[in-house]
Amino acid sequence: MFGISNLISLVMSAFIILPIVIFLRELSYLIVSWLFGVVNPRLTIGSGPRLFKIGIVDIRKYYHLYSWFSYDDLKNDSKLAYILVYSSPIFINLSLALLINFLLANGWAEEYKTFWDRFIFYAFYYILFDIVPMATINGKPNNGMIIYELLRYGKRVDYNTESFIPATSEMEKQHEEYLKRIEEIKKERENENKG
Repeated sequence: MFGISNLISLVMSAFIILPIVIFLRELSYLIVSWLFGVVNPRLTIGSGPRLFKIGIVDIRKYYHLYSWFSYDDLKNDSKLAYILVYSSPIFINLSLALLINFLLANGWAEEYKTFWDRFIFYAFYYILFDIVPMATINGKPNNGMIIYELLRYGKRVDYNTESFIPATSEMEKQHEEYLKRIEEIKKERENENKG
C-alpha cells in the first residue's frame, strides 16, 4: 500500500536525488570537453526563463529534468574527442553507482541506504538510456547511437540536421526569442483584458 512514507520518498527522489544525478551527468560533458578545449561551454539546469546565470551555469525557472550542456566548438575536433565526450555521462554514472554500491555493501552509510539505493537506481536508469543505441525525440540519436556511429562509420550517419549537443550561442538566441514571445503574449492578454 502506498503511504505517507512512500510519498515522502517519492518527493525526495524526484526533487533531490534525480536532480543530483542529472547535474552530475551534464557536468561530465563539461569536464571531458574541457580536456579537448571546449569553446563557450554552458551548463543549463531546468527550462523556461532564466532565473540567474553564474559564469557558465545557467539556472532556469522550471523543473530540472530538462537540463543540458552546450558548447560552440572543440579545439581538438577529433573522433576520439567526440567519443569520450558522449561516453562521459555513461562513465560518471557507472563509476559513482559502482562506488556507492561497493561502499554500501561494506557497511558505509547504512542509515541512508534507501537514499543511496535510489541514487544507484537513477544512475543505472540514465546509463541504460545512454548506452543502448537508439533514436530519441525528432529522430536524434542518443549517446549510445552517436558512439556506435562514430566507431562503425567514423561520422554521423543519421538524417537529422540538428547538432548532437546544441551550440551555446544558438541556445542563447533561442532563449532571447522565448523571452520576447512571452512579453508579446503578456501584452496581448493585457489588451484582451482591457477590451
